[in-house]
Amino acid sequence: MSNSAGGPRRGKILVFSAASGAGKNTLIDHLLASVPGLVYSVSATTRKPRPGEADGVNYFFLTVDEFERKVAEGEFAEWEKVHGNYYGTPRAFIETVLSGGEHIVMDIDVFGKAKFDEAYPEAVGVLIVPPSLDHLEKRLKARGADDAGTIRLRLDNARVEMDFAMAQGKYEHYIVNDDLEAAKDEVVRLVRTIIDE
Repeated sequence: MSNSAGGPRRGKILVFSAASGAGKNTLIDHLLASVPGLVYSVSATTRKPRPGEADGVNYFFLTVDEFERKVAEGEFAEWEKVHGNYYGTPRAFIETVLSGGEHIVMDIDVFGKAKFDEAYPEAVGVLIVPPSLDHLEKRLKARGADDAGTIRLRLDNARVEMDFAMAQGKYEHYIVNDDLEAAKDEVVRLVRTIIDE
């Protein structure tokens, strides 16, 4: 993993996006457990920590004032406000990982990915898609975590996100999560190929 100058080769950025319920988190967890040299990107947020979450592990938890100051100082590669809370990707975290020769795995929605590409055009995009919206609806209902109104909202959002990703997103790779075990194998194979290039 060295270059001709003798230092570590700069790592690669892998950005995963998906519609809610498409199985992205399960695939990312499997990937991180299967491929050495990958580091999961820790985002910053102004939302309150949930039980069991730790600062610097799950998120960098910031106050609104801290977050807005960092925005003004250009410290985020991308940021957005979602459901009343700010979320952003700290540039310093990315640079530390990449300069150490490790590869960074990011979980960013399709709209954030478009902004992130402006800061890091070399990022490789991987879009996780369900076989169909009908399949996604069945999966969301089977999870039993949401009521009918929330499922309808998630499906509407999924349609908008997938349309945006196909029309305006920069995704070099697509993984259809039809069979979970096959998708796990595919994502590991894909990432090993990317980081060996």
